[in-house]
Amino acid sequence: MHIYNTLTRRKEPFTPINAGKVSMYVCGMTVYDYCHLGHARVMVAFDVITRYLRERGYDVNYVRNITDIDDKILKRADENGESITALTERMIEAMHEDEARLNVLPPSHEPRATGHIDDIVNMIETLIDKGFAYAADNGDVYYRVRKFAEYGKLNNRQLDDMRSGARVDVDIHKEDPLDFVLWKAAKPGEAHWASPWGNGRPGWHIECSAMSTCCLGNTFDIHGGGPDLTFPHHENEIAQSEAATGQTYVNTWMHAGAVRVDQEKMSKSLGNFFTIRDVLAEHDPEVVRFLLVASHYRSPINYSVDSLTEARKSLTRLYTALEGSELASSTTSEASAYRHRFMQVMDDDFNTPEALAVMFELAREVNRAKQEQRPDAALLAGELKQLGSILGLLQQSPQAFLQGTQQQSMPLTESEINTKIAQRQEAKVNKEFAQADAIRDELAALGIILKDSREGTTWVIEKTS
Repeated sequence: MHIYNTLTRRKEPFTPINAGKVSMYVCGMTVYDYCHLGHARVMVAFDVITRYLRERGYDVNYVRNITDIDDKILKRADENGESITALTERMIEAMHEDEARLNVLPPSHEPRATGHIDDIVNMIETLIDKGFAYAADNGDVYYRVRKFAEYGKLNNRQLDDMRSGARVDVDIHKEDPLDFVLWKAAKPGEAHWASPWGNGRPGWHIECSAMSTCCLGNTFDIHGGGPDLTFPHHENEIAQSEAATGQTYVNTWMHAGAVRVDQEKMSKSLGNFFTIRDVLAEHDPEVVRFLLVASHYRSPINYSVDSLTEARKSLTRLYTALEGSELASSTTSEASAYRHRFMQVMDDDFNTPEALAVMFELAREVNRAKQEQRPDAALLAGELKQLGSILGLLQQSPQAFLQGTQQQSMPLTESEINTKIAQRQEAKVNKEFAQADAIRDELAALGIILKDSREGTTWVIEKTS
């Protein structure tokens, strides 16, 4: 297995620290608002990675944190007139609902920043003792960036080139403009915790260093996150953690690609910002997941009506192959050859587009086997469904997906559709073929496609979502 390492900028053989076990930390959500499409990309990408690693036989300890104290959280709670706890608990519950609808498995552990204050304080004290941090006279504590000789190695940046691009506020209490905050002194009325430097709360970067090392140890296998986190967040995590422990922080860094909307960057200012629940209110969750899986996890994704239409068509092809199929499993059938190819491409940095290409080939073979009434049809169909499960796909019944019963709205009820089919059949019996065609065309205009066979007439919903 090879994985692209953001730190070295190349694919590398993956060898976990402990044989048969994988330790992985992924930066989670700051829970001041509903999760958006960018969050969905990270959720689904690392869900697929976790599923595949487990399929390969690894015992995966997947840790994804929750940031439940932050400037944005304080501001939003104040705007809403609610407590910080009420806001964060409500947003965490919503996040879990979004995950479940996208068929994202829960992480092994989901630590919260407020549950690790003592660990954060201890790490800051260690950094001060080693000379990598200092307490300012305003109650804040800062990290000395220039003290860490390898600062910038994740992003291949030189310190002097960062000054203009550093996302930091002008602060007269800093020794150097590039220094970043580890502990923030509390303002009057703000949520706070006691510390050796006075009441305050942790900075964002130190939270992840403390939570990851507490859950996984000083050095662990994989650290992941979104594309916007490489600098300064992950760069700062490396500096803090390696200065505190004296050990390599992470062996493999992984970052998911960005989400674009109609080929533009997603942003509230452009009016193209979508929360996960906005999207799932209009579109089938599995179609959305397919769209996210169909691109390589490091590649950008374009979210648009056209891309969703293509995703639904593709998923329909796979479900159509499973429709009416019996499912069986075997490790000695021709189906295992497809599995071998699937695993080969997934071993190459989790290449989901190529893995789906294998699945589409297998779906075509399932269709041929069914048509020819071959004895291996059930084995092939069973393998298709099992490979789909590794990507978190194809786990509902074909009928449920193809008939759109999990859509929030349908143009007609199932009873009304079946009544129309009966009327059409009666017209055909009475040789009123124009009337029968008119009923078929009426349903087709509503996106309800009839399929005639020797066993009778079935129907599927064909929508753009």
